[in-house]
Amino acid sequence: MKVLAIDTSNHPMSVALVEDDQLLATTTLNMVRNHSIYLMPTINKLFELVKWAPADLDRVVVAQGPGSYTGIRIAATTAKVLADTLGVGLVGVSSLEVVARNVLPNSEQVIVPFFDARRGNVFAGAYQWKDGQLVNVIKDQHLAMATLLEQLKKVERPVTLVGHMTTKIAEQFDQLPANVTLAPRAYSIPSTYQLAIAGEQLPVVAEIDPFVPHYLRITEAEANWQKLHPGEAKKNYVREV
Repeated sequence: MKVLAIDTSNHPMSVALVEDDQLLATTTLNMVRNHSIYLMPTINKLFELVKWAPADLDRVVVAQGPGSYTGIRIAATTAKVLADTLGVGLVGVSSLEVVARNVLPNSEQVIVPFFDARRGNVFAGAYQWKDGQLVNVIKDQHLAMATLLEQLKKVERPVTLVGHMTTKIAEQFDQLPANVTLAPRAYSIPSTYQLAIAGEQLPVVAEIDPFVPHYLRITEAEANWQKLHPGEAKKNYVREV
């Protein structure tokens, strides 16, 4: 199976081409923010390097969120257009799971990837390796960092936090719970090779058009609209657009 994997959920932009579980080519940029400019040229360059034609592709796997609103939209839209145009399968994988996969399998620990969601909040979930598979044991959510750490105190296993501990996040607590350790920052860089491997194991979406990013929270504009229109039925604004 020939797979194109795309992740622009956050600051890093990463693309990989994988065939039958073998990484053929990958590029990760961690110094630019305008992913819309670099994504398609990067994909094209990798195709040229491995001498693939677009028609060779079997599946597109994309990090579906949570993360940056704009970043997720860029990756999801690009993946949808490519999958629909080429007539290949599309798979979405949690952006948090992609980061969790950087930690080697160890059934004794709980892996908690997190992204800065601003204002002292984070996107986070909990994962654990079981029988060689990474399992989501606490669903991805949007919450205060202090609240997350209170939850992790109650976990009766060693916990590994994986993410970039910014100054603003660190200001939300005094110290990590005794059962929690922070992985080196290098572990927070997404691996689109791991994304591709995860996507190979999942079924493709039944319909491409309804596929939307997983934001886990509404935008500020949506929140303001709801305040001004109490009682009105909520819409799926992502789907509407």
